[in-house]
Amino acid sequence: MSFLSKQFIDVIQWTESGDGTLAYRYPMEDMEIQNGGKLTVRDSQMAVFVNEGRIADVFGPGLYTLSTNTLPILTYLMNWDKAFKSPFKSDVYYFSSRLQIDQKWGTPTPITIRDKEFGAVRMRAYGIYSYRISNPKGFYENISGTRAIYKVSDLDGQLRNTIVGRMTTAFGTSTVDFLDMAANQSRMADLMKTELGPVFNDLGLTLDSFVVESVSLPDELQKMLDQRISMNMLGDMNRYTQFQAAQALPIAAANEGGVAGLGVGLGAGLGLGQQLANAMGSAAQAPAASPAAAKPAGASADTKFCTNCGHSIARAAKFCPECGTGQ
Repeated sequence: MSFLSKQFIDVIQWTESGDGTLAYRYPMEDMEIQNGGKLTVRDSQMAVFVNEGRIADVFGPGLYTLSTNTLPILTYLMNWDKAFKSPFKSDVYYFSSRLQIDQKWGTPTPITIRDKEFGAVRMRAYGIYSYRISNPKGFYENISGTRAIYKVSDLDGQLRNTIVGRMTTAFGTSTVDFLDMAANQSRMADLMKTELGPVFNDLGLTLDSFVVESVSLPDELQKMLDQRISMNMLGDMNRYTQFQAAQALPIAAANEGGVAGLGVGLGAGLGLGQQLANAMGSAAQAPAASPAAAKPAGASADTKFCTNCGHSIARAAKFCPECGTGQ
C-alpha cells in the first residue's frame, strides 16, 4: 500500500523564478521517477542525475527519456545492473549556466604596495566581474552539495575575498607605478583574470570577465597627492607671484586707501613671494638695477619735470616756462 501511495513523476523540468539562483534540487519527497519519464533541460541550464548519493550523469540542454539507454553510466553503479522495469528513486539537480553579471568586488581596507616613486603606498581598488557555472559536477561536489537551492549571494563573499587576496599578491609584484595604474587598468584586469582563472575552475566556474573600475588612495594620502600636483602646476614661483599681484590690482585699487594701500599690499606680496621662491630654490637671481637705469630718461641732478605738462625744467625754477604752472 505504501508503494501505491507514492506519486510517479513523468516530466521533470525547472523554470527559474528570478535572478540569483545557481543550483536547484527538484523536489522528490514521496515521489519516484517513472521509467521512461521525461527530463527537460532548457538552454542556459544543466542537470545532474544523482543516485544513492553518487553522480550518475550530467545532462546539457535537451529532452531526455530516463531509461538505461539514456543513463548508461548507471549500469556501472551498484544495484543498477538490471534494466528499468519499475519506478526508481533518485535526485535531479538543476544548475543555471547563465552568465552572472555585475558582480561587484572591492578592497574593504587599503592594500599596502611598494611604489618606485612614493615608496610604500596604501591603495584602494574596486570593479565588477562576471562568471558562469561550466562544470556542474565540480560545483555540486565542492560548493552546492545537497542543498535544495543555492543562491549567488551564498557564494558572493567567498569569491570577493578570494579576489582581494589574489589582488594583494598581483599588485605587490607589479612593476607599474601608482601614477601609471590609471592608464594600465586593462592590463591589470587581464593580469587578475589570469590569476583568478584556476581558482574559479576549481569551484566548477568560469571567470568570464574582470574589470578594474578605479584605483585610488585613502583620503588623507589623496590630499597630499593633490597638493604635490598643485605645486608642480605652479612651476616658477616668481611668475606665479607676479600673476597673483596682477590679479589683485583691480581689487586693491577699489579698497579704502586707494593706490597707497595697493602699493603697500603689492610690496608685501612681492616680498613674500620672493622669500618663498628662494626657499624652494626655484627663483632665478635677477640682476640689480643700476641707479642710472632707475631714473627716467632725460632726468639729471639739476633738472626736474613740470607737474602739469611734464616738461624738463631747472630744479630751482618756481614756474614752468612751457605752461606757466607753479612748481
